[in-house]
Amino acid sequence: MTPFDEAKNSQHFTHINAHGEAHMVDVTNKQPTMREAIAEAFVIMNPETLAMIIENKHHKGDVFATARIAGIQAAKRTWELIPLCHPLLLSKIEVMIEADVEHSQVRIQALCRLTGQTGVEMEALVAASTAALTIYDMCKAVQKDMVISQVRLLSKLGGKSGNFQAQYD
Repeated sequence: MTPFDEAKNSQHFTHINAHGEAHMVDVTNKQPTMREAIAEAFVIMNPETLAMIIENKHHKGDVFATARIAGIQAAKRTWELIPLCHPLLLSKIEVMIEADVEHSQVRIQALCRLTGQTGVEMEALVAASTAALTIYDMCKAVQKDMVISQVRLLSKLGGKSGNFQAQYD
């Protein structure tokens, strides 16, 4: 067995080859299966900023609609942003945005799905992150100290590594 074969059979970083070099994972021989991932992000802001968004009184327009579109576009272009990601034909992208007035924050959830040879975790994370960044960008004239937090994978379905469900606090 070569060092490369040993590396393939053990738990390791999949984007690092046996020589320690970064490479794109070869998925040629993997069977297409249904894969899905959900990620989330939060944008914490002042109550006044959140009220402005909810009441659609922001001078730039519908902040949530713009962030939703940005997240969808970002998921489709993840392979251009993150080195070594495969270009994917996503069959579903959904970006859900909700205001949490009690905690003065916005919660973003992004769902990505396809039938393919590789997972969609990065696409969901990029969608949630980009939606959060778009909210920040649209509202920075009103409040510069907003905080983007808790960007994380909530769940994934399918693939060789199986299913994953984040543990909630």
